[in-house]
Amino acid sequence: MSDYLVRAAANPTVRRVIDTVGLPTPQTLARAEPPYQARFLEGQRVLAGATAASAAFDRVSAALETTGARVERADTPSPADDDRYDALVFDATGLGGAADLRALYDFFHPVARKLTPNARVVVLASLPEAMASVAGASAARAVEGFVRSLAKEIGKLGSTANMLYVEPGAEDRIVEPLRFFLSDYSTYVDGQPLTVTRAGIMPERVPDTQPLADKVALVTGGARGIGAATAERLAAEGATVVCLDIPQDSDTLEETVARFGGTALALDITADDAPRRIADFFTERFGGVDIVVHNAGVTRDKTLANMPEHHWDMVVAINLQAILAVDELLSAEGVINDHGRVTCLCSIGGIAGNRGQTNYGATKAGLIGFVERRGQTERDRGICVNAVAPGFIETRMTAEMPFGVREAGRRLSSLSQGGEPRDVAEAITFLSTPGAGGISGNVLRVCGQSLIGA
Repeated sequence: MSDYLVRAAANPTVRRVIDTVGLPTPQTLARAEPPYQARFLEGQRVLAGATAASAAFDRVSAALETTGARVERADTPSPADDDRYDALVFDATGLGGAADLRALYDFFHPVARKLTPNARVVVLASLPEAMASVAGASAARAVEGFVRSLAKEIGKLGSTANMLYVEPGAEDRIVEPLRFFLSDYSTYVDGQPLTVTRAGIMPERVPDTQPLADKVALVTGGARGIGAATAERLAAEGATVVCLDIPQDSDTLEETVARFGGTALALDITADDAPRRIADFFTERFGGVDIVVHNAGVTRDKTLANMPEHHWDMVVAINLQAILAVDELLSAEGVINDHGRVTCLCSIGGIAGNRGQTNYGATKAGLIGFVERRGQTERDRGICVNAVAPGFIETRMTAEMPFGVREAGRRLSSLSQGGEPRDVAEAITFLSTPGAGGISGNVLRVCGQSLIGA
């Protein structure tokens, strides 16, 4: 279902009327078409800067040089008043205390009005818990508040601001996360931090294009919606993709995989023998699996007082128990290959809670606990486990919402509109790449910086 206000705001005359009556005027969001391109910022203008004692700026500069962008440094003479920038990158890893926060003001204040629509802002900060002093930890954490607030100021342009927490010694792992946040593949990720650590092992080679060539992927709940969009994106980056869904949806499942040459696996993931059948299928057919996307899930909404017990049991079984059972067997038997990637579909409902979703909220919060713990367990094999938490996404489910609820879901974000299934697919695809090897145990929200939740 398309967003009428986004369509209307694309017309300059209608946009002026919308502005006059005080309605949100959402910017049409730029979305990149797959597959990944090495020089994805060709011809765009990027301003880069850093604190005096920054730790990552050499890596930042090297990464920007490969994008095709026209890169300018903040320590050169001030630009002319008519200059516009498509991206701003600031390395704040050198902050040592509260007084050093002035560096953020000095870099961003002169150019705050010089962003193009759909611009990208990325700030790097040190990992607070890795700082030697309390003052340093405080300054590093302050950067997140700055970025989240800045994102709310520039969202009306369709522009986003995100950040990377960088553990000392992990500077060589920031390249692909930085590229993702600078790209239009991250268009609906806004006001969000990712943590890059030096734990675990990285692959020797991290390609900029076709990063999933020779990888085998499993996407559960892959017949339609976010699952189908994810499967197509993984395939576009070179992966061999197997989509799993319930036997009742086998016709739709076959149609989906036919679009990109994938394989259908009709299976009820809650069946007692499902983990065994999945493990045997990938072991016998492919010798293992590289990417696992736990997307299958359901909602059965009722207030707790009115919820029948079979609604509780069904949601817990599909959304959480099945994932734990499958992961336990794949992990125990080493079916997930070295440098594997596991991504769970969480939800803002698991972060902030929703009325009538005690069952759903419990399962999605449970997945956050799973990811945070599981993300630390197999780093010696280079396996990374993360979650993606969508906000309001334009799907069949949201199209059936009452008008008022649907409008609130769309407008209560910095970008003033809902996302698309492919926005979630983009985040999952990035987390599935070799270059995301420094990211594990993270929950990345794909919500346009929803005002609901953290």
